[in-house]
Amino acid sequence: MHIERNEVNAQTRKNLNWLWLALAVLVLDYLTKAWFSANMQLGESIDLLPFFSWTLAHNYGAAFSFLHDAGGWQRWFFGAIAIVVSVGLTWWLVRLKDNERFLACALALVLGGAIGNLYDRMVLGYVVDFIHVHYGTWHFPAFNIADCGISVGAFMLVIDSLFFEKKRQAVHV
Repeated sequence: MHIERNEVNAQTRKNLNWLWLALAVLVLDYLTKAWFSANMQLGESIDLLPFFSWTLAHNYGAAFSFLHDAGGWQRWFFGAIAIVVSVGLTWWLVRLKDNERFLACALALVLGGAIGNLYDRMVLGYVVDFIHVHYGTWHFPAFNIADCGISVGAFMLVIDSLFFEKKRQAVHV
């Protein structure tokens, strides 16, 4: 029994190493938001390519500015959701097995992004966005590094559930 406990503790420590990836997303997100906020005016846009610009925007809502004009309560609501999700992701991450590294990477990316946007929402009251993709009159809503972490991590979660989870379950049977 003592050996099993030591093995679990060692695996938990290994899984906590993935928090460095979450921290990297968080730091990169913070630094880029701070730079764009200090060097651009709200609404200012700098075209880099015919389909890509830096555009400083403040998002008071959730994804795609959902509920941006709801009167302020959404700040605390989305903040609470982000906290619950972050705790859940961390709990999930520390409980993974050694053969679930792809899943651990996905969870760390989502966690770093969630905390990055949570920080903005709680400290500033809005999320800073600056990456703007567009074509002609079509414009995708501006986003940030945290959103990239969340999106890539979520895509990896889908890939994991479609392809890797079945393989892991087959090994345990």
